Amino acid sequence: MARGAGRVRAFKRLIGLALQLGLCLPSLAWQVVDDRGVRVSQAQPPARLVSLLPSLTESICALGQCQRLVGVDEYSNYPAEVRQLPGLGAGLAPNIEAIVALKPDLVLLAASSRASQRLESLGIQVLALEPRSHADLQRALQTLGQVLGLPPAQGERLWQALDAGLLASAKALSPAARRARVYFEVGRGPYAASESSFIGQTLARLGAGNVVPAALGPFPQLNPEWVVRADPDVIMLGSRSQQALTVYPGWSALRAVREGRVCIFAPDESDVLVRPGPRLVEAAGLMARCLEEKMR
Repeated sequence: MARGAGRVRAFKRLIGLALQLGLCLPSLAWQVVDDRGVRVSQAQPPARLVSLLPSLTESICALGQCQRLVGVDEYSNYPAEVRQLPGLGAGLAPNIEAIVALKPDLVLLAASSRASQRLESLGIQVLALEPRSHADLQRALQTLGQVLGLPPAQGERLWQALDAGLLASAKALSPAARRARVYFEVGRGPYAASESSFIGQTLARLGAGNVVPAALGPFPQLNPEWVVRADPDVIMLGSRSQQALTVYPGWSALRAVREGRVCIFAPDESDVLVRPGPRLVEAAGLMARCLEEKMR
């Protein structure tokens, strides 16, 4: 027993000596588990970032760190300064050679991107974050704040400001607008935003209804006749769906169409609405204006 206790004391002395001499493992500036379930860490915050998802690009800039971006995907177009950065192709299948040439410290991309393994095989570290809901956006902002080495809780403070903006938009909405049942189309097909989508959650925060249930998935493809049967009070169309009313059979019978309760958003407005990013309050404002105008 005495010999065993002596070995334990000796081991503890060795550990203490190693710590004093700085022989322990290097400390980590940050360590997170990304949306692939992969643990990612670095010894210092990244100075050179590549973002391959518009919502992440916008989140980095909303956190005041646009200057760290050295390249973005072809769809990242906000804020204006990111348009001057090298374009790296589509986020799901980007230009790998162009990314490597930029020598980034970290590449931010969607969990569904096919680029992760290829970049990692070339020694480029990646972090997959793919916000698809309000809760995902809150988590992504917190994670990005940690990764960027920002003061603790800065990402959470940004989220709280967005949440307060949503609440203010909802309180300002008239009772008639809050009673509206909405059909929101994100693309030709028709592809709709259901209750479970980021767009659907924003509508719900405003107090409006959504005729497309969560059970159908976030962005289901519907039969145009399904929309006729649902008979929404207001129709909202992204810019890619502007010709839908002249194509889909039976839509001329919809009350919303007959009574002009259709909002068609411009391309820049559609970007705001469909991206699960920090322009969430602006998106709510666009929806609220549509509802107030059409439900008078």
